[in-house]
Amino acid sequence: MKKFDTKVQDLKYRVLREVAREHWSGTLAQNAIDIPKKIVPGKIPTMRCCVYKERAILAERVKIAMGGDKDNPNVIEVIDIACDECPIGGYEITNACRGCLAHRCEQACKFGAITFDKNHVAQIDKSKCRECGACSKVCPYNAIYNYNRPCETACKVKAIHMGEDKQACIDNSKCIACGACVYQCPFGAITDKSYILDVIDILKGSENNTKYKTYAIVAPSISSQFRYAKLGQVITGLKKLGFYTVIEAALGADMVAQAESKELAEKGFLTSSCCPAFVTFIEKSYPELKEYISHNLSPMATIAKYIKEHESPCKTIFIGPCTAKKAEIQREEAKPWVDAVMTFEELQALYDSKDVDITTLEEGVLDNASYFGRIFARCGGLSDAVQEGLKEQNIDFDLKAQSCDGIEACKLALLMKSKGRLDANFIEGMACVGGCIGGAGCLTHGEKNKAEVDKYGREAYEKTIKDAISVLKP
Repeated sequence: MKKFDTKVQDLKYRVLREVAREHWSGTLAQNAIDIPKKIVPGKIPTMRCCVYKERAILAERVKIAMGGDKDNPNVIEVIDIACDECPIGGYEITNACRGCLAHRCEQACKFGAITFDKNHVAQIDKSKCRECGACSKVCPYNAIYNYNRPCETACKVKAIHMGEDKQACIDNSKCIACGACVYQCPFGAITDKSYILDVIDILKGSENNTKYKTYAIVAPSISSQFRYAKLGQVITGLKKLGFYTVIEAALGADMVAQAESKELAEKGFLTSSCCPAFVTFIEKSYPELKEYISHNLSPMATIAKYIKEHESPCKTIFIGPCTAKKAEIQREEAKPWVDAVMTFEELQALYDSKDVDITTLEEGVLDNASYFGRIFARCGGLSDAVQEGLKEQNIDFDLKAQSCDGIEACKLALLMKSKGRLDANFIEGMACVGGCIGGAGCLTHGEKNKAEVDKYGREAYEKTIKDAISVLKP
């Protein structure tokens, strides 16, 4: 049964599973050093130069599974010794070069980096090349190609550069923790820190929910994951792990949709606050637009705040597809309400660390939210929900939404707004392509995820936003 898209994800999962298994039993401190040997035992085939390097890299993965570098505030980290298999990258001359007479590439280069051999074939002097791409643009044979590393290509905010030893380095002043590089790195050399030990400590400390109750807040994109089982079995599995109950983050989305539609009508223009990577991108790249960010908390923080205010003593753990959520709960506005975040990848590891086979369980029920709260998981869903919020509250406002599918689309919309050229009064920003269903922490990615989320939403279609939040205590 296939649980993950790639073998990199599977390797990451196996490390997380073993770390979690040892921590449940209280033996992690003495046995952590042996985890790489469990995962790569004996003389088995390895993609590295030798089994010993493979284990050395796995030892670094174990550290990240245990929380990573405490001195690095970023939730995304680079495993330096694993980042050595990609080509250096940059512009290269391919064998399509015909040694033409025109030499347009030489004329286009302002840095004198283009020379020619005795056959008039172009050569690039890397010590002079500034990677501007001018030579590539004018070559009539398309013979000059830019070999970007996958992580650089994936990072649309240009937060990744090469260090002195040619390993990937992350510029924390630009990084938005979206995790695109995590999913795209073919060697798993870039990964998100795990706080799975904190989750286990919270569950163990609750003493079977007698000391305090532990709430699982699940993202609506969970409906597109764990396809080998039924959603109701996933919910029952969470209770088997020790959670008191499971609440939909989509209920928080309903609360946000109602409040955000009212805020939009009052202010006339807003950018959404649901995607933490999008919010961070505005703060770092378009600080002049910060005033337009919705003052509402994200759906995760909104419902967690409600739970903490009405059900204390309790703990809240968010489970979703998003690496940026791990960064969000470090922010002052979210920190009091959410105690830990884990991804769907980590939830799978947690199940298996306790030998919970969810396919054998009865189906639980998850029925807190409306159709509109649930479709927050895919691009365009938030805008639809805001439109519904305006309608249900009888607010006369002509919504002109710009739904941004991925950070490049977000960048374009924000640029147009900054230039006064945007014909929209609401920017729905989703850093991941497709929305939350494209998050780096998903088990699987793809178009089918959108269909699953829409199907999940339609199961609650009889509910309005007002219906969903009417059961909440004042």
